[in-house]
Amino acid sequence: MLPWHQYLLGILFIVAGFFHLQKPKIYEKIMPPYIPSHKSMVLISGIVEMILGFMILNPVTQKLSAWGIIILLVLFLPIHVYMLQEKEASLKLPKWVLILRFPLQFLLVYWAFQYV
Repeated sequence: MLPWHQYLLGILFIVAGFFHLQKPKIYEKIMPPYIPSHKSMVLISGIVEMILGFMILNPVTQKLSAWGIIILLVLFLPIHVYMLQEKEASLKLPKWVLILRFPLQFLLVYWAFQYV
């Protein structure tokens, strides 16, 4: 039996990945211009998030998944920077919310690291 917080992390990533597939336009909007193929990248990242979410729920694959989640979260940092810099990419979120996302991202990294 896995700890409840591991199930929560898995569900969080499965749901986040699902939203990439459900609402791709929102995610395409926040992609920096230097990242190619926005539509494909949004779909791929959504699928990867869902796969990692399921994998963290399996003791056999949890370590690999945890490292994958950590790498994914680090790769997403430039998107958070871009959202903070570009008004059109901010999704009309208040600046304090955009700033708060940085420590939250590192907390998620720490959370995933618990399952390595």
